[in-house]
This record gives sequence, C-alpha cells and structure tokens, in this order.
Amino acid sequence: MFATRALGQATAHAVERIPLIRFLGKRQIPAHIDHTPLPHPASPTGSLPANFGNGNTHTTFSSYRDSAQQHGPLRKSIGAQSASRLGPIEPPQGHYFDRNELPERFRRTPLSAAEIEAIETGGATLFG
Repeated sequence: MFATRALGQATAHAVERIPLIRFLGKRQIPAHIDHTPLPHPASPTGSLPANFGNGNTHTTFSSYRDSAQQHGPLRKSIGAQSASRLGPIEPPQGHYFDRNELPERFRRTPLSAAEIEAIETGGATLFG
C-alpha cells in the first residue's frame, strides 16, 4: 500500500520537475573572433611559412600527400621508376630522420648492464 502511494507521489512530482541542466541554445560561431591564421606561439621564427596563403596550401589530404616526403617523395610509385630517379632523401634543414642525428643532449642515454639485467629478470635481481 505504501509503495503505491510513494509511486503516485513520484509521478506527481515528475510533472513539476525542472531539470538542472539548462541549454543555452543553438551553437553559433561568434562573429567577433578573428579566424586569420597565426603562427604558433612556440614557433622559432614567429612567422608563418613564406608560401602560406598563396594558393600553395593543401586543401585535401591527397594534395598534401603529393608534396609530402617521408624517407623519399611519396607522390611517385616506387615500382615505376628506379630509386635514383625518385629524388633526394635528405631531410630539409633543421629536420632529422633519426634521433641519433640530433645533438647529443637530445639522444637516448645507453642502458647500463644493471638496467638491462633488471629489465630481463623483471626486477627480481634487485632484491637478491
């Protein structure tokens, strides 16, 4: 009997219930925000690339891939030409393909024999 009364009171209050979440309305991009491209705050030069905005920017991923380079140009199929005709594989100035080409302070420190032993045994040799 009491369960029915409690259920009836709950349904009566459900009609009057006001949700705690209030939605502000439809999302819109504010007109007062400037959307012009700016260089990243941590950029070493503090400026955008020289050819940025001259129509040379990539509008699709496939147009980016046509000019991308990763261990050699990506835009050409490898089987169609010899490797010498694909172009240089040297990275641009200031870019590195391998961490060992970086200055000494950015390279990985070599592991000592004790560290290798601890890794291989799961740390069991540390509590010998």
